[in-house]
Amino acid sequence: MVFGILTLATFAQKKILIESKEDIIKEATKELTAAMQPPEGSLYKWKVENHIKGEYMIDITIREKGDIASVFMEGSKGSDIRMQNQVKDKIRIFEFNFKVPKGKTYKFQYIFKFD
Repeated sequence: MVFGILTLATFAQKKILIESKEDIIKEATKELTAAMQPPEGSLYKWKVENHIKGEYMIDITIREKGDIASVFMEGSKGSDIRMQNQVKDKIRIFEFNFKVPKGKTYKFQYIFKFD
């Protein structure tokens, strides 16, 4: 019984491999948008808890296993440096539910709007 649960848990955590740059950016955008949605989105909940406001244009680079390799604050509106750093730090630890080809990185830009 325990083995079945562990196998199921391992299977549930397996990330799909996406190889096309267009598909990677599309899926990453979809996942970030979902995370921003109330009431259950992880970034939405974080925004509420930390009183984050403003608009943030961020360059994100994804690497193997869906990890974020780098986050660059391209620009922002309606925020201060402290909030910019908080947003950057939070995005840096976000994990996507897909992986990309080994040894490859993919960069895209996303605008986070925290109202």
